[in-house]
Amino acid sequence: MPVDQHSDPSSGPFEDQLSAALHETGGTFDGDRVALATAGQARGRRLRLRRRAAVVGGVASLALVGVGGALLLPGDDTPDPGNGSVAAPPKSTATSAARQDPVYGTQLIRMLEERLPKGKFSDPQARGTHEVAGLPPNAQVVYDDGKGAAAISLSLDRIQPGGQEAREFGKCPDEVFAPNDGCTVSRLSDGSLVRVVKGYEYPDRRVDTKMWTADLVSATGQRVSLTEWNAAAEKDAPISRPEPPLSPAQLKEFVAAKEWREVVDAIPADPHRPAEPTPPADAPSGKAIPQTLLALLPKGLTVVQHSGEDGQYAYVIVEDGKGQSFVQINVQPDMRDVAHQLYGEGSETLPDGTKVMERQGPGEKGGSGVVMWTVDTMRTDGFRVVISAFNARTQNTDANRPTPALSMKQLREIALSPKWQHLR
Repeated sequence: MPVDQHSDPSSGPFEDQLSAALHETGGTFDGDRVALATAGQARGRRLRLRRRAAVVGGVASLALVGVGGALLLPGDDTPDPGNGSVAAPPKSTATSAARQDPVYGTQLIRMLEERLPKGKFSDPQARGTHEVAGLPPNAQVVYDDGKGAAAISLSLDRIQPGGQEAREFGKCPDEVFAPNDGCTVSRLSDGSLVRVVKGYEYPDRRVDTKMWTADLVSATGQRVSLTEWNAAAEKDAPISRPEPPLSPAQLKEFVAAKEWREVVDAIPADPHRPAEPTPPADAPSGKAIPQTLLALLPKGLTVVQHSGEDGQYAYVIVEDGKGQSFVQINVQPDMRDVAHQLYGEGSETLPDGTKVMERQGPGEKGGSGVVMWTVDTMRTDGFRVVISAFNARTQNTDANRPTPALSMKQLREIALSPKWQHLR
């Protein structure tokens, strides 16, 4: 998981597209947000693997917003493919499996409503396959089956077949970052994977809005995502029903429908879309980081839970008899180009040239009373190790002890350990 990051002049097409999308979306909600725990963790790490980092944190919100691209635009009924609206369709539309004609927003709304059980629909918004260059199609409605209004959002996209992002959709999200009431992953007869997660809008559960999502990823990289809430809007709307309207079985059946893959096939190829990045040659292996962190923990701590192979990031939850404590670490090769952002006033330089910055402050994710202690180090070749500890079981839960289980001195010893140098 990447550290929270500042902007960087070397930002590429992804950042440019994301910035444009955020300006165009305004206040509408996105419908592909369970990816924030799985694809968000993984893709966010890869997209900004080397170049930009500043203050250590949790799941990077920029990466999460970027995953899936499900950014919806308010619409009118004008058949203008460039306005991001619920545009009127052409008079004739191809319906073959290799559909090439545009699929307009009004078509997606109609398809979405026809696939849902009988009920009342309001507030339709959508974007067709050709309406905003570089942004995939999606549709959303407020649906009421007589038991309360519920926001429902459909997102369609194309991803790299067999790539890291596709593999992330094939496993359940880590509950440390995305608490949920159940997750299943199943394989269809055609080889497609379907994941259904009964999650929550807010990981810290500060509002009990439920968010249930089904994601299908086909063997050829078609991705279909349906998300539903037990409220009329993703955020800032009162809970209107005990649970979202569609059951997990209905969610699975919905995303498995063949017509959604035809829409994905109609998405124009984007020559500017960045290829799935690969870690730099000098990046530590995914297994090495959690193994090294576990080996460096002080004696007297019991490891309650820890992450597996996860790129440049690892976490542990430890117990010392006074309450559980969350500890996370990022290990990054050659970050010299952002050293001036990381190690300014208050930092120190050791005799061997290693820069060290220590910080103590409130947590960043919303848990009540949470504090975050951080030691951030960088060797002369830019090799960075940054470790943080919290006085709570996760960043999203309330504090359960006065201070983290590891002292600043112990965090410093871990970050400066010569064992990290062997990972380079």
